[in-house]
Amino acid sequence: MNDMTPDEITALNERHRARMERKKAVIDAKIAAADKEIGILIVNTGNGKGKSSSGFGMVARALGHGMKVGVVQFIKGAMSTGEEIFLRRFPGEVSFHAMGEGYTWETQDRERDIAKANEAWEQARRFLSDPAYGMVVLDELNIALKYRYLDVHTVIADLLDRPVMQHVVVTGRGAPPELVEVADTVTEMNVVKHAFKAGIAAQAGTEW
Repeated sequence: MNDMTPDEITALNERHRARMERKKAVIDAKIAAADKEIGILIVNTGNGKGKSSSGFGMVARALGHGMKVGVVQFIKGAMSTGEEIFLRRFPGEVSFHAMGEGYTWETQDRERDIAKANEAWEQARRFLSDPAYGMVVLDELNIALKYRYLDVHTVIADLLDRPVMQHVVVTGRGAPPELVEVADTVTEMNVVKHAFKAGIAAQAGTEW
């Protein structure tokens, strides 16, 4: 841009202004049309990093707006995580339940994994039936569904029967198509690069 003349810069700026004016009109119209106020079912899936991280970012947002939050972690639980340590500082605002015993390649006991998943779902149901909770995070639920530890149709029925203004965030790889179909927002995290593939160990604060 440094080699442009003043007239060329003025013309470029005017084209940008006109383009942004048109874009604003389109966006404003979409915002005006989106007039429903309702709890959102969000699914974060895919093989890339950021599914749980995004979920707990939304927990921070919800708390900032004065919402009460319920968290159930499926699969996880064998080791303490940064999010658990932090959120347990706010027992009046966050009810945190890490109810797994570790990843499936660590536990190597399908029957026990199924029992723990069902126990975790009973806790999830308690949150999903309580309108006092503005947001519920079901961390790694997709893994429990992928391995058929839980019945996907039962899970979906409970999710759809929740209080009308309650938001739910579901995370984990391999979200089943039935869940994707009924969700309001679905994001798939894709891997571009990951430090682990370069031999870098999982780090506190970034991975757990």
